[in-house]
Amino acid sequence: MPSKVSCLYVLTVICWASALWYLSISRPTSSYVSQQSTPARKAAKRATNDTIGNIRTRPLNPHAFDYIINEPKKCETNVPFLVILITTTHKEFDARQAIRETWGDESTFSDLRIITLFLLGRSADTVLNQMVEQESEIFHDIVVEDFVDSYHNLTLKTLMGMRWVATFCNQAKYVMKTDSDIFVNMDNLVYKLLKPATKPRRRYFTGYVINGGPIRDMRSKWYMPRDLYPESKYPPFCSGTGYVFSADVAELIYKTSLHTRLLHLEDVYVGVCLRKLAIHPYQNSGFNHWKMAYSLCRYRRVITVHQISPEEMHRIWNDMTSKKHLKC
Repeated sequence: MPSKVSCLYVLTVICWASALWYLSISRPTSSYVSQQSTPARKAAKRATNDTIGNIRTRPLNPHAFDYIINEPKKCETNVPFLVILITTTHKEFDARQAIRETWGDESTFSDLRIITLFLLGRSADTVLNQMVEQESEIFHDIVVEDFVDSYHNLTLKTLMGMRWVATFCNQAKYVMKTDSDIFVNMDNLVYKLLKPATKPRRRYFTGYVINGGPIRDMRSKWYMPRDLYPESKYPPFCSGTGYVFSADVAELIYKTSLHTRLLHLEDVYVGVCLRKLAIHPYQNSGFNHWKMAYSLCRYRRVITVHQISPEEMHRIWNDMTSKKHLKC
């Protein structure tokens, strides 16, 4: 007899396929969403954050969004060594499932507790929201807040992850923030970078550090208006495709964001918060923010690779796992 979880999983896959087919033939493409959406008022009481404490000055960005889906007890029984926060969108079920079955599998390391969480906002489509709720009931690895899920709200999504760590998992040692199209070499991340046998670092932040300035061309995906950011240079920031930091930094960034004007470029915004905190991000060449053709030895030297499809993720993971005995 198949297990209840197996049956639920098969049902979820079938429902996702049906929903996405329906949406593809009947729904128009969503229009541009403004940088910050006004949260819907809910009767339910938002969970208070005793860890972060009271801030006496009036917040510029209060982040007054309720949790629609939450996993508040994820860290209660066993403090994790690493929390992985993955930004994703509602339609990316295949990507989430590929991560669950490969590098994001929480049971990969028998001697270390690792937590994987997928971060989403609220979709304008009721069907997609319902599908994500069903997925959450099976896997319990999704957190959703009540802001509109869009590219221009990616900063809110990342801050949601920082807030979640600070509120529900502040005893974790490290946190990684990455995207759903990233392949992560977990052995390199855990054993070569974070080194569980060593004393955990504090005020630590690393990734692929970028030193650049705002793009003023309105046609660019990374366009930054002068009225939002008048300076000619950005502070050093890590590519949003993947960065790692000590868990204490999550609370520091979240608290700093409450008094820092929001920018729609999430990685730049985190860099602005780090500058205010006097935390300098460390450069690490193992974080790749571009696509890289697969070869066993090349992928053994990196921590992240960008633009990896769910099919590629399975293929790369299976090949690397089956050839651990081979030398380069």
